[in-house]
Amino acid sequence: MSRQEDFFNHIVEGNTCKGDFITLGSAILDGQTLQNAYINVPLKTMNRHGLIAGATGTGKTKTLQVLAENLSEKGIPVLLMDIKGDLSGIAQPSPGHVKIDERMEKIGLSFEPKSFPVEIMSLSEQDGVRLRATISEFGPVLISRILDLTETQAGIVAVIFKYCDDNKLPLLDLKDFKKILQYATDEGKEEFKEAYGRISTASTGAILRKIIEIEQQGGDLFFGEKSFEVEDLVRTTRDGRGYINIIRLTDIQDRPKLFSTFMLSLLAEIYETFPEKGDADKPELIMFIDEAHLIFDQASKALLNQIESIVKLIRSKGIGLYFVTQNPTDVPEGVLSQLGLKIQHALRAFTAKDRKAIKLTAQNYPDTDYYDTAEVLTSLGTGEALVSALNEKGRPTPLAATMMRAPMSRMDVLTDNELQNLLDDSKLVLKYNDEVDRESAYEILNKKIEKAEQLKAEEEEKEAKEKASRSSSRSRRSTRQNPIIKVLTSATFIRAAFGILKKVMK
Repeated sequence: MSRQEDFFNHIVEGNTCKGDFITLGSAILDGQTLQNAYINVPLKTMNRHGLIAGATGTGKTKTLQVLAENLSEKGIPVLLMDIKGDLSGIAQPSPGHVKIDERMEKIGLSFEPKSFPVEIMSLSEQDGVRLRATISEFGPVLISRILDLTETQAGIVAVIFKYCDDNKLPLLDLKDFKKILQYATDEGKEEFKEAYGRISTASTGAILRKIIEIEQQGGDLFFGEKSFEVEDLVRTTRDGRGYINIIRLTDIQDRPKLFSTFMLSLLAEIYETFPEKGDADKPELIMFIDEAHLIFDQASKALLNQIESIVKLIRSKGIGLYFVTQNPTDVPEGVLSQLGLKIQHALRAFTAKDRKAIKLTAQNYPDTDYYDTAEVLTSLGTGEALVSALNEKGRPTPLAATMMRAPMSRMDVLTDNELQNLLDDSKLVLKYNDEVDRESAYEILNKKIEKAEQLKAEEEEKEAKEKASRSSSRSRRSTRQNPIIKVLTSATFIRAAFGILKKVMK
C-alpha cells in the first residue's frame, strides 16, 4: 500500500462518525488534496469549544462562515461577533464562482448556493437588535470584577447593592449606579453609617472613576432596559434551521472594556439561565468570538479567572465557545487547554518571535507521521488549515492539513437596502429597540433628596419665624415702663417732692 493510500485510510477511519457531523473539507498530503478524504466534526463534541487561528488573509473568516452555515443547517443556533463587518452576507446566497467550483471538485463535495436565517444585533448605535443588560443583573461580584476593584471597593459595591435591595431601588443603568454611590457619601451618609457603617469618600470616588471609564467606551448604551433575554439566541425557523445571530461590532475595536464587559455578562447570563444538558447529541448554541484578543488584552486577573471558570463550566449547558484570533498565544493557556476543535490557518515567520510562536503552536497538535507540523504551518495556502477535532469518544482525530470547503452564502457585506429589509422583517427589533427608562434608583433618590431638602427648608423657615417672633416679643417688653418708675417720674410726684423740699428749706 502506498503512503498516500495509507494516509487516506488513516483519515477516513479517524473521521468516521456514528452520529451526525459536519464536514469541513478534505485532507491534503504533500500538496495534493485527496478527494473524499473528508474531515468531519461530530456534533456531539462541538460543545467542547474550539479555536480558529491564522495570519491575516489566510481564510479564518470564511472558515467561521462555513461552520456557522453548517451548524444552522443542522438546527443549531449560532452567535457571531462581527468585528470586521464582513459576515452579514450569510443572509444572501453565494453568486458562485469558477474557483469555488474547482475547490469543491477537489474536495469531492457538490456546491449549492444558499441563504441562511440571520438576525442582526448591535451593542452601540448601529442598526440592529439592541443588546442591553441592567446593573442589577450583573450583581456586585461581576460588576466588581469588571471594574477591577480592590477588596475594600468591592465591599462597598456589595453594600450598595444590599441597600438598593432593602429599599427597593432598581439599579438599571450607570446613572443609577453613580447616583447611589454619591448619595452614600453625601445626603445619605448618616443613613448608611447607621445601617452599614461608614463609607469612605475616597473609595466611592475611585469606583466612580472606573464607572466613567466604562461609560466613555459606550457603557451607557449597553446598561439599561429592555434587557436582552438569552433564550432569544436559540431560535430556529419553521423548517428547523438555527438562526445565525450576528452582533455588529465594527465600532467596538477601540473600546475593548465594553466588549469584554458584554461578553462576560452574556456568558454569565447564559450559564445561569440554560439548564444542564450533559452529553447531548448536539449543542444548544455555538458562539464565535472574533478578534478574541480584545477580551483578554486588557482584562484584569480576576476577569480572566472568571472567563476561564465559565469556559470550563458552560459546556455542560450545551454551549460551545469558539475563539477566532491571529495567534493561539492570544488566548490564555487556561482557556486554550479547554479547546477540543482546533483549526489553524497559516502562520507567517517574519521574526525570531514569530518562529518561536510557530514552534509553540505546533506543540499544541497531536503527533503525526505524515507532517512536520511546524513546517506545514508556514506553507498552508489561503483556505487551507491544520485541523484537529475530538471524535465521539472525546479522543483527538488524526491531524490533517485540510482544503476547507467554500461558504454556501455570500462572502460579502449586505447592501444598505438588504440590511434594512432584514431589520424590517425582524421580530426581535420590535421587541427590544424601544428604549425603556422607568423610575429607578436615580429618579427615586432625586425625589428623596428633593423632599429632604424641602423639609429642611421648611424647618429652617419655621425656625427663622420663631426666632423673629421671640426677638419681637423681647423688644415689646423692653419698651414698657416699670410702674414704680412711672410713678416716680410722673409730674404729680415731682411737684409734691418739690413742695416738701421748699417747706424743709424754710
